[in-house]
Amino acid sequence: MKIIIDSAIPYLGTTLEPYCEVVRIAGVKISRDDVRDADALIVRTRTKVDCKLLEGSSVQFVATATIGKDHIDEAYCQHQGIALHSAPGCNARGVLQWVAAALRHIVIDDGRRPQDYTLGIVGVGNVGSLVSHYAKLWGFRVMECDPPRQAREGGEFYSIEEVARNADIITLHTPLDATTHHIINDRILATLRPEAVILNSSRGGVVDNAAVSASSHRYIFDVWEDEPLVSAEVLQRATLATPHIAGYTIQGKANATAMCVSALARHFKLPIEGWYPEEISRTEPRDISWEEMCSAITHYIDLDALSAALKANPSEFEAMRNSPNSLREEYF
Repeated sequence: MKIIIDSAIPYLGTTLEPYCEVVRIAGVKISRDDVRDADALIVRTRTKVDCKLLEGSSVQFVATATIGKDHIDEAYCQHQGIALHSAPGCNARGVLQWVAAALRHIVIDDGRRPQDYTLGIVGVGNVGSLVSHYAKLWGFRVMECDPPRQAREGGEFYSIEEVARNADIITLHTPLDATTHHIINDRILATLRPEAVILNSSRGGVVDNAAVSASSHRYIFDVWEDEPLVSAEVLQRATLATPHIAGYTIQGKANATAMCVSALARHFKLPIEGWYPEEISRTEPRDISWEEMCSAITHYIDLDALSAALKANPSEFEAMRNSPNSLREEYF
C-alpha cells in the first residue's frame, strides 16, 4: 500500500512505515503523477483534490488534516467511491483562543467592558459553540446564527440579518459552501452598525473581502480570499491581520494528524486506531475569567505582533503560516 502525505503534516514520525510505503511531498506540489499509483492521500488545504488530481489513479481514501473540505471535490470523490475524511473540531480551542485575543483587543482598544457588547456568532458548531460558552462566561451578550442547526433543532437562533442589525461584533465560524459564500456582503454591511467589528477565522470566501475593505467597518481576519496572494488593500485596511494561523496550535495539529491516522486505520484495518503522538500533552479544558484570559493571552498569541509582521511582509504569508514558530500551546 502506498500513501502520499503532505510533508507539513506533523508528528507522524515513522508511525505508518511498518504498514505501507509513505511518500511525503509539499502540499502545493502534489501532482497527478505522484498519486497515480497511490492508495491513499493525507493532505491539507493547499492540495486541490479533484478530478484533475485523481482521475486515472488508484486512490481509494483521502483524509484532510483540516476542519474544512472546500479544497476537495466531494461530489467527485463520492461518485468514484473514494472514502473521504476530515478532522472536525481538531483545532477548535486554538481558534477559540484567537477569537479571545481579538475580543481582548477590541474591548481594551475601545476602553469598555465585555458587558457593553453584543456578540453575534455565525456558525455554532465545534468552534462557535466554544466561543459562545466563553463569551457568555465573560459577560458578552450573545446572539447565535446557525440556519442548519435551527432547521434540525429549532431553538433560539437568529438570522444573519438580525445579527447584523444588533451585534457590535460578528465572529464567523461557518464552512465555505454555496450557502455561506459572501454571507457578509454589501447588503449585510449596509445593515451593520457603523462601529461594528467583523472577525473571520473560518474561510476567506465567507466574506466579500473587497466590500469589507471598502466599508468603514473594522475587521480582524485570519483567513482571506485568494490567499496566500491577499489583496494589499484588504490586508492594510484590516485592524489586525494574521496569516491563517488561528487554529495553529500544537494540540490542534496533533489532534488532526491523529484523526487522519485513525480514519486510515479503520479503512485499511491497520492496528493503529487510537494512536496519538506521545510527545504531545493533550489540552485540559477549563473555564477562566476574562481577567485571567486578558493577562495571559498575548503570551500564547500576540495578534499585534503577528499583524505588524504580516503587513510589513505580505509576500511572506505562506512562509509565516508554515513556520514552526506559528505553532503555539493551548492553555484553556
